[in-house]
Amino acid sequence: MVRIKLSRSIGPLPRRIFRSSLPLTPWYLPCCPPMIDGKCPNCSYDPSTDEEEIVGGSSKPTTETNDENDDVLDNYCSFCIELPDRPVTTPCGHNFCLECFKKWMKQGKQTCPNCRTTIPTKMASTPRINTQLAITMRMAKLARSKGVGGSITPKVHCIDHYAILVTIPKDHFGPIVAENDPTRNRGVLVGDKWKDRMECRQWGAHFPHIARVAGQKNQGAQSVVLSGGYTQDEDHGEWFTYTGSGGRNQFLDHQFNNTNEALRLSCRKGYPVRVVRSHKEKQSSYAPEAGVRYDGVYRIDICWSEFGKNGEKVCRYLFVRCDNEPAPWTSDLSGDYPRTLPFIEEFRDAVDIIERNGDPSWDFDEEKGCWLWKKPPPLSKRPLNIVDPIENALNPPLKRTKGAGGKAVMK
Repeated sequence: MVRIKLSRSIGPLPRRIFRSSLPLTPWYLPCCPPMIDGKCPNCSYDPSTDEEEIVGGSSKPTTETNDENDDVLDNYCSFCIELPDRPVTTPCGHNFCLECFKKWMKQGKQTCPNCRTTIPTKMASTPRINTQLAITMRMAKLARSKGVGGSITPKVHCIDHYAILVTIPKDHFGPIVAENDPTRNRGVLVGDKWKDRMECRQWGAHFPHIARVAGQKNQGAQSVVLSGGYTQDEDHGEWFTYTGSGGRNQFLDHQFNNTNEALRLSCRKGYPVRVVRSHKEKQSSYAPEAGVRYDGVYRIDICWSEFGKNGEKVCRYLFVRCDNEPAPWTSDLSGDYPRTLPFIEEFRDAVDIIERNGDPSWDFDEEKGCWLWKKPPPLSKRPLNIVDPIENALNPPLKRTKGAGGKAVMK
């Protein structure tokens, strides 16, 4: 430590001091050499900001949002040195592409490639995509291209009661647009999450709160939920295979009736089917960590039957995504484009294969560059739901609760 001899002519020392980067070495203002631009000679400390902070903060605009966006886009997968595609985040905080991470796990190396922290067995077998990071990267790309910052996560307004909050009938096909949402005037967007299926039902993404399929055998299927997971099902995000009703019955053959026939009719007509994924889908990397999430509309391109382990027939369906909004697990800025059908091994042993003949009702328009109804949607046979936002706020519907003796009462 350098000692400075003080002259008596200096007078009493002022109270203001410059903080040095070295501990216990304050610089007294009268003893310092002449400073340039008000900078401390011992560090990069800028004393000109002190007065601004005292009177209520700096008047300089901050770029914190843009800096955060840049940090997100500087996050690369250690394997491919690219932005993580369908990012997977390890407990130690490192991010990788889903496919890169799976290849690493298949080699039997159950440790983080960056810090060698042990990866939990559950994550090693079924890694979950960090959809929040994917949305953040997408918004950062959008902000960088437009030069602006913005909110990253769309907020979904939740209502305490279980009233239906969209103006659609229960047999509505396709996306739920802003015109059907008088409460928020935004519609149901891809990536919207709810804590349970009852809240999901409020916004019309999937009306049945127990059944996996919403549909009628003479009209088609409007929506499905991926929950529970069947061993023969595959989920690859943009496409997945789905087992019809009765998939867990190991002895009886499936029949194309009821909801199974509704799914087959949607396959033949090319109707869009809304898809909701639940956190209970344990076999999928694309399922949310909690609650349920709306993932957009899909088309059923092929349906078939196959023989199960005990010789019983099982109804199977191939869903392919066809939505104008990007999927929650990708950082892409655009939605889907027509893609070739994947080859599935079980097609070799399939029977009763049904493919669509003719053009689908919901298809991609090359001129407009989006998915739309090429044919009129099926006419609704259910009453249209009427929503009055003010009435809902003032007079919430009655809720069923348990009273004395366990009997159901209305509150």
